Order: sequence, then C-alpha cells, then structure tokens
Amino acid sequence: MTKSSAAPYLELVCPAGTPAALRAAIDAGADTVYCGFRDCTNARNYPGLNFDVEELAEGVAYAHERGRKVLVAINTFPIAGEPEPWHRAIDNAAAVGVDAVILADIGLLDYATRRHPDLRRHLSVQAAASNPLSIAFYRDTFGIKRVVLPRILELAEVAAIIEQIGIETEVFCFGSVGTMSEGRCFLSSYLTGLSPSSEGVCAPASHVAYKEEGDCIHSCLGGVTLNKFAKGEPAAYPTPCKGRYVAKGKASYLFEEPVGWNVIDILPQLKAAGVTALKIEGRQRSRAYVAEVVGTFRKAIDAHAAGAAEVDTGSLHKIAEGGKQTLGAYKKGWR
Repeated sequence: MTKSSAAPYLELVCPAGTPAALRAAIDAGADTVYCGFRDCTNARNYPGLNFDVEELAEGVAYAHERGRKVLVAINTFPIAGEPEPWHRAIDNAAAVGVDAVILADIGLLDYATRRHPDLRRHLSVQAAASNPLSIAFYRDTFGIKRVVLPRILELAEVAAIIEQIGIETEVFCFGSVGTMSEGRCFLSSYLTGLSPSSEGVCAPASHVAYKEEGDCIHSCLGGVTLNKFAKGEPAAYPTPCKGRYVAKGKASYLFEEPVGWNVIDILPQLKAAGVTALKIEGRQRSRAYVAEVVGTFRKAIDAHAAGAAEVDTGSLHKIAEGGKQTLGAYKKGWR
C-alpha cells in the first residue's frame, strides 16, 4: 500500500533497530522509520543492532517504494578532534538518499549544512532544546525543519512552543521514559567507563551481569548491584536511572520507576496542540514488538482522523515497560 501524498493526521515515526524491524514497521503502517549506523554515531550503539551502508540503502529503497520515509539518527556527540566517523555517517546518509538526518551536535549541524545543504535536518531530542529561543537558534542557524521535543513539557507548554517556532514538531508517544535529561546523562558512564553521549552505549550488555544470591537475583552493571528480585520475579535490565537505591534505610526507585510512556489516549489533544509527528521509542526492541505497537497506533491515528470519538487502544499495557503506563510530563503531577 502506498501512502497518500497528503499530510497525515499525525505522522507516525517508528523505530527500526534492524532491517527486519524496518520492514515490519513499514508493513504495520509506519509513515516514517528512524534508524542508525552500526557505530558510535547513534545513541543505540548495541551489538546486533543498526545498519551498514548497504543495508540502509536497501531499507531506503523498501520504504520509498511504498511511499514512506527513512530518517537516520546521528545523534551522539563527537569526541574532540575526532569528528571523522560522524562526518562519514552524514555523507553516507546523504549518499543513499535518506529523507532526513537527526542531529544534536552543533558542529555536525554545521557540517551537514555546508556539505549537504539539500539534506533535510531534524534536531534530535539529544540537543535538549525545550524553549522557543533555543529552537529558534537551530532553526535560523542551521535550517532545521523539525525539532524532537524533550519529554519534560506538559501539553500547554508544547502548544506554546509550537505557536512560536514555526517549524514541525515531533514528540514521543510510546516507550521508555528514563531520566528525561537527554544528552546530559552520565550515570551509566560512571559505572562502565563508556559514554552514552559519545559512544552511544547506556548500560552496555558487555557490563551487565545477573547473579544468584540466596533467594534473590541481583542485576548488576559494571560490578554494581542496581536491583534485586525474588526468584521467579521478572528481573529488569540494569539501567542506572531505573535501579533501586537505599536511602534512609529504605530501598526505592529514586530516579525513575520502570514504567512505559504511552500517550495513545490523548492523541486529539496532541493534534490540537499543533504536533506534527509521534515518535515511538525502541530501536533495541524486537520486530514483533515494533509491529504490535506500530499497528495499534496506526489504527488509533486513522480512527481519530476519521472522526471516531472512541478508539480501541489494544493491549499496549501488556508490553509497556514495567507493566505500567504514564502520560509523564504531559500531565504533570508535581505542580
């Protein structure tokens, strides 16, 4: 099925960690997929994930044949004096005809603007631009066409920003929440010595271990126990922001409790706020996960576009992180 050239009700932007996931996302109804190269230039630099240049070219062809788009995340920050891998990623993305690159670093934005002026540029959430002045700087200096807003803004703030910036906006709609300090989180690097910001690896599998001690399973990162679970209880992946820590004699989730971001119930409000696109998080997820989440959002978006008052949101709660869901900052509970 080829999508209409008309602008969608809400553009559905979906993760593709592998070529198989890219095809699954498109077949399930994604308007757009985003992916990364198999190196340090993207923030999901894990074994078994991502694309080489040939795979990306094949993915772009598959998408374009069906009227869909492919974006490439080059959203980590180069090590000082060593920008070559990031420059090469931008050059390769342009060469295979991607529809846009997603960038965060000012130097990379400058490089892409000068070397590939016709290559569409989006501002990554890793840039943490969360107010009209900062977004306007990137718009006016580097000609960005879309900004991915951080997950710290309530609906009224999103609407106010959109009214002032005059470019497309993309917001997260499903997936991991995290600490919401995009581009500025160093928790994992303290434990592993590898940087999420420059090497694209938060809680790398090479530093993860699960240990049995008595009746408990300890999940560890870099030799540090971040959580423990009773035998038979699902043991979450040891990410520093979602570990349980002891403070004043009590163990609790001090940073972020494992919970899934899901805004499917407020799609009309996001549309009314002026949002252009919805971004599903999860390039490290399986193609089955991608197909289910994308398919459910596709049905919901299409139903709202057709004027439906009520929409079946499917069984997304069953695959949400921690088995729980949140609207996060869209409806702030701490004010």
